[in-house]
Amino acid sequence: MNQNSFLSLIEQSVRIHWELPAMTDFQGKTYCYKDFAREIDRLHDYFRTAGIGRGDKISLCGKNSANWAIAFFAALSYGAVAVSILHEFDRESVRFIVDHSDSKLFFTDESIWNELDRESLPKVETVFSLDNMSLLVTTSEQLQQFVTGAGDYFEEKYGRGFFVNDLSFRTDKPEELAVINYTSGTTSSPKGVMIPYRSLWSNTKFANDCLEFIHPGDNIVCMLPMAHTYGLAFEILNSISMGCHIHFLGKTPSPRVLLDAFARVKPKLVLAVPLIIEKIVNKSVLPRLQKGAAKVLSGIPLLNAIVYRKVRRSMIEAFGGHLNEVVIGGAAINPDVEKFLRKVRFPYTVGYGMTECGPLISYSYWRAFKEHSCGRVVDRMQVRIDSDDPQNTVGEIQVKGTNVMQGYYKNEEATRHTFTDDGWLKTGDLGVMDSDGYLFIRGRDKNMILGPSGQNIYPEEIEEKINGSPFVSESLAIEENKKIVALIVPDFEVLKEHAIHNEQVEELFDRLIGEINAKLPAYSKISTFRLRNEEFEKTPKRSIKRFKYLK
Repeated sequence: MNQNSFLSLIEQSVRIHWELPAMTDFQGKTYCYKDFAREIDRLHDYFRTAGIGRGDKISLCGKNSANWAIAFFAALSYGAVAVSILHEFDRESVRFIVDHSDSKLFFTDESIWNELDRESLPKVETVFSLDNMSLLVTTSEQLQQFVTGAGDYFEEKYGRGFFVNDLSFRTDKPEELAVINYTSGTTSSPKGVMIPYRSLWSNTKFANDCLEFIHPGDNIVCMLPMAHTYGLAFEILNSISMGCHIHFLGKTPSPRVLLDAFARVKPKLVLAVPLIIEKIVNKSVLPRLQKGAAKVLSGIPLLNAIVYRKVRRSMIEAFGGHLNEVVIGGAAINPDVEKFLRKVRFPYTVGYGMTECGPLISYSYWRAFKEHSCGRVVDRMQVRIDSDDPQNTVGEIQVKGTNVMQGYYKNEEATRHTFTDDGWLKTGDLGVMDSDGYLFIRGRDKNMILGPSGQNIYPEEIEEKINGSPFVSESLAIEENKKIVALIVPDFEVLKEHAIHNEQVEELFDRLIGEINAKLPAYSKISTFRLRNEEFEKTPKRSIKRFKYLK
């Protein structure tokens, strides 16, 4: 086995775990590792017949599913480049990315394909359905004929079975391009992040080395989009490399859907974005603690430890009872929720990464994790803070190492602007790093507001304070006429539970902003606020599209 080869890592795992279940679609079929290998082998025959060559681009756009994973691994093990596209992108963005990436073959959900104009994808020669792997369109007569006789062909090929020695993946090279992942849809400057095999290998190897509590056969709930590097790297690539059993949700991961899945699947590891954890804590756990006996007991010093132990146990039960760790990534977690999780010793940690690093930059196991940080810099990566005093003065976080992308596809200008002259990737995030190598993020460089006397104001820090109120669903702090304005979406369910009527809402938020201002320095106090009835427009990663609300 080639020690630094990503595909060798995957092939070895498939061989070792041949008879174990690899993935299950919600209320659907289960594929063992041997079935997974056979389906990949089958797709290789289709690729060859379709005239796909080494380095050709294959786009994937669809909901999380076993077929998505099979198509992805088939593309890489064949020698093609996988172009992963978020299925939540609008259809014009999907069309644009498939075309811009020069994809010759396209795997997609039929519902997405039916909304696309075939004529607008002139470079695409073949389209397969991710619903059932059927051929939807091809310009290849050879492939059309092959599909017609495919039943007989595969019956003869696999008639005696498909055995572990029939499996043969090629060996990848570290600098070879593996994946192009687009961070945005239709823009004047498309950003197709070029992720080489060394990045896939390094991210997967780090997870293999650090998640020692994960064993072959363990269950994983796949709830993050596979077309995003966070979900792809740690719910899919790592799981397959360790012989785990992936369960695809098949529906939007609302708290109720997730809690049902956790009860059924009983995962040891859960990967989540802050929004999910905050909703589970704010809507299910805290309300129970603030009532009756629990409220009284948690106020008695000697007894509150008992109460917190019970809360911790009930939260672990809510995650299926076998939970070892929750890794939170994608955005900052609300400080009040974090303080609560620390108090009850819930096994959570916060990681940090970006698509351009495939994605990992920092992580620590929950027992070694420092509050408010996002862990320590991971193996084979370096971080520096662009500041005179990196431990105390905020500066841009810049990174270098094996995980870092090659650049942006067909966009040399964007690539040039993203790297410093001495070769460090500029993350655009601001932070400090302590003497132990723990990273603390303060905000986004482009979000920073300059105060009246040149002070740096980080809107995320103001929003954290606003979002700490149970009456707030989400908020944005923006600058208008050199003053800080808070845009607030109230949590109407909580207002209703507390019998707060429409005429009292303004007064309630007036009081709330007053309390928050008392904790803020003079230069960053909120001058006024506006309430909104609708939630903010989001990216597929569930981050607010901040630019849409700036004047």
